[in-house]
Amino acid sequence: MLHLASQSPRRAELLTRLGLDFGRIDLDLPEHRGPGEAAEEYVRRVAREKAGAGLLKVMTVPGAVVLGADTEVVLDDEVFGKPADLADAAGMLRRLSGRTHQVISAVSVVSASREAQAVSVSEVSFAVLSEADIAEYLASGEAMGKAGAYAIQGRAEQYVTRLSGSYSGVMGLPVHETAILLRAFGVLPATSPPSRD
Repeated sequence: MLHLASQSPRRAELLTRLGLDFGRIDLDLPEHRGPGEAAEEYVRRVAREKAGAGLLKVMTVPGAVVLGADTEVVLDDEVFGKPADLADAAGMLRRLSGRTHQVISAVSVVSASREAQAVSVSEVSFAVLSEADIAEYLASGEAMGKAGAYAIQGRAEQYVTRLSGSYSGVMGLPVHETAILLRAFGVLPATSPPSRD
């Protein structure tokens, strides 16, 4: 049985696209980047910690497999997590304005006997945002609870001038990499080669 160690509706939606039934595990883990910790290593570690903490909650379930993920926005080696308030969100959007940033999304899958991980790194370029753009976006309510204070699948998509990488990864769960991991764990069937007519 697959379990998603996240209450994120976006991750659940993306995982559903793979045609899977899964349980949800609610976790409240602190997410703090360590001194000198590289941004990608931080994202990898948080994803592993979520998956591991989730597994501890379902250890009694036979054949339990837990998926944990973390997604962060990174600009100039600074990790932009979820904004603390609207002023923090506005500050993040001002800094992302007219710039290209990275979105790092790590996925960890664990069971009682093994673990594996994949990472997707995407580059997202934003148009120059006016103060009116930022105020309008903040008023939509989308900025809160999102890494980097934006949701690419929502109104912020109008500000994205270029995306190189995984759209679903920027949303919070890189579906391609996730599918590969879940096939390795037997949660998804192995793909068969295309038939020739």
